[in-house]
Amino acid sequence: MTSHSAVKNPAFAGMTSKKRNTRMTAKSLIRCRWADGGNDLYLAYHDEEWGVPLHDDDKLFEFLVLEGAQAGLSWSTVLNKREAYRRAFHDFNIAKVARMTDAALEKRLLDPGIIRNRQKIWSARNNARAALKVVDEVGSLDAYFWSFVDGKPIRNRWRNHGDVPPRSEISDKLSKDLQKRGFNFVGSTIMYAHMQATGMVNDHLTSCFREREV
Repeated sequence: MTSHSAVKNPAFAGMTSKKRNTRMTAKSLIRCRWADGGNDLYLAYHDEEWGVPLHDDDKLFEFLVLEGAQAGLSWSTVLNKREAYRRAFHDFNIAKVARMTDAALEKRLLDPGIIRNRQKIWSARNNARAALKVVDEVGSLDAYFWSFVDGKPIRNRWRNHGDVPPRSEISDKLSKDLQKRGFNFVGSTIMYAHMQATGMVNDHLTSCFREREV
């Protein structure tokens, strides 16, 4: 589950020095337990992205790839490699990733900036091709994913970290449908993390300052 020293931190790109300093001194805020003790990149992800409703197809595809890459690893590992993934996979442009050649994917196996797992690297192209078929059928990945929650976020209002489930009936259903469509690395736990990350469910704890904001 995703709940799973700032050196030119990409999360701070475009921030004013005042906003950056505010972020870096905001560690006293009450957050979801999984974000406790995180570095600035991790905190920025929790504070600015996690749970925010996302409707851009390429960004939805980005999280699909990254959540799949996380399998068996920590989210912090993937988050720290995010910029390298963006460079390696055409900023997650679905059509461009779908056209990647075997030779291009083999080259990615030599890239120390990403997770050099053959199955995970090849799955990016496979899932891009499957995603294009979904877009042809229903119009967009946005329409497809959000149809599973009737177009609006599920607000769970969990009080304790232990209450947050690793999967749900909806993630089970989504996972099965994706697998039927030829996607891989889309198990139910991975898809629940995807739902959390993209705001399909709001799993910020009620004590977290972000719970009411997203």
